[in-house]
Formats: sequence, C-alpha cells, structure tokens
Amino acid sequence: MVNVSVKCIHCRSENVVKMGKQPTNGTPRCKCNTCGKTFQTTYKNNGATPQTKQQIIKMSLNGSGIRDISRVLAISQNTVMSVLKKQKSSS
Repeated sequence: MVNVSVKCIHCRSENVVKMGKQPTNGTPRCKCNTCGKTFQTTYKNNGATPQTKQQIIKMSLNGSGIRDISRVLAISQNTVMSVLKKQKSSS
C-alpha cells in the first residue's frame, strides 16, 4: 500500500483528510483540518484552480481587459467575470 502525502493548497498544512468525491466528475476532495477549507487533489477545469484565479486578479489590476485575460489564460470570459465579481464582493 502506498501513502501519498497531500498538502493543503491554501495553508500548506499536511493535516488533511479525505472528504468524498465531486458529484460531477468524480475527482477526490480533501479538507484541511488546520484552515478548514476544502479543495480538490487535481483539477480538470483550468479556470477552477486557485493559481488561475490569482492570475486573473493580478492581470486585472495591471489593466488587462476581460477578453485579454480569457485569451491569455485559455479560459472562458464568463469565468473571468465570475472570479472578478466574487473578488469585488469579498473585498
């Protein structure tokens, strides 16, 4: 049996437990016991990764438009708008 160490993508803690699977595509989900956030071990949708979301915010702060961001990152314009709206409401 092989044990794979999974680290939280938010706080880098190894205090992670399994939390089922995604109903849509069956990828495993995990929950961090340190920060309490959930995440997937692998992402099939490029626009759903935290790194892509951070890149969207950085590009928009540097003056890039929605179409430019979606073209460069190869994601939908709707994804870019969704991330920016969520960021605006949480700030």
